[in-house]
Amino acid sequence: MPVVNINADIGESFGTWHKGNDPAVMPLINSANIACGMSAGDPTVMHETVALALKHGVSVGAHPGYNDIWGFGRRAMKMNPRDIEYLVAYQIGALMGIAAMHGTKVTHVKPHGALHNVGIVDADVADAMARGVKGVDPSLIYVGLAHSHIEKAAHRHGLRFAVEGYIDRMYDDDGNITSRFNADAVHKDPARAAAQAVAMVVDKVIVTRSGKRIPVEVHSLCLHADEPTAEIVGRATREALIAAGVELKTLPEMGL
Repeated sequence: MPVVNINADIGESFGTWHKGNDPAVMPLINSANIACGMSAGDPTVMHETVALALKHGVSVGAHPGYNDIWGFGRRAMKMNPRDIEYLVAYQIGALMGIAAMHGTKVTHVKPHGALHNVGIVDADVADAMARGVKGVDPSLIYVGLAHSHIEKAAHRHGLRFAVEGYIDRMYDDDGNITSRFNADAVHKDPARAAAQAVAMVVDKVIVTRSGKRIPVEVHSLCLHADEPTAEIVGRATREALIAAGVELKTLPEMGL
């Protein structure tokens, strides 16, 4: 039986500003990537999101990004690699503190937005992020794109790595996700998103915007909780995976 994890970038509200429908999305996922106060989130939102995850049996992970609340962490920033290492470690530690208040632990890390996208193609940034993760807790599961510098850095540093596929994002022929500057970058049609997810898990391929089929073996599928269509896309995907005989697990249960 195929096995996969569904994760979501979540807890991305800040103060009185709300983004996404976390109560509707959380029951649809297995692992939560919780914003840590730099690109999104704040201590109270982190607290509420951890509590919501535990209510639904969802494992807790950190979602560190650039220190860019105004840009939602989606603007690349020129930073010294050592500063990136500390930035990642700082955010993981912040969520660990909140998680400890709830009697639970952070089990995985997934970089957010531009930090993730830069790390995919920049070996120095990828290495800095991996050092930050390992320096805090080398047992953490590190989540990222297949065949990227993030994956290579994770293996160099001996980290457990979960290959991630995207439920709701278009792929280019080089295997990277399509830039959000393109109108078709995000799948808003639940049927199309669900079909893409099933293809990645069951057929072990990514189908790109041109129809190219790229072999891949994913451990986790990402749903973007900030999208207005997140609930219907997530529900359709979950139902399609179960109908295809796929077992859904948290990241710690994946045995990575």
